[in-house]
Amino acid sequence: MKTHHLESAKVFKAFCDETRLAILEMLQSGEKCACVLLEKVEVGQSTLSHHMKILLESGVISARKEGKWTYYSISENGRKRALALLHAITETHLLTGEAEENCCEKESVL
Repeated sequence: MKTHHLESAKVFKAFCDETRLAILEMLQSGEKCACVLLEKVEVGQSTLSHHMKILLESGVISARKEGKWTYYSISENGRKRALALLHAITETHLLTGEAEENCCEKESVL
């Protein structure tokens, strides 16, 4: 698989789980400590860590350490990249005027 496909898949994987979507929704109001997320999503610490790892690898969120706690927030650059990626991958060539010629000619049925 091409590297850019692998990187794109990481972004879409971040959005393919209801717990991760709930976490992103919570982060819409600003930075949150892992302890707050842990309390609100009602999962174990290792499960939360797994979800946060996927979100971080996608670039959609960022993290900062303060003492023993980690604080998470939505990354503006990651958000923009995810939006641009969705736009690019769903753009049709018919709209851009770059459609390929049909490889098969339709047979007329009489």
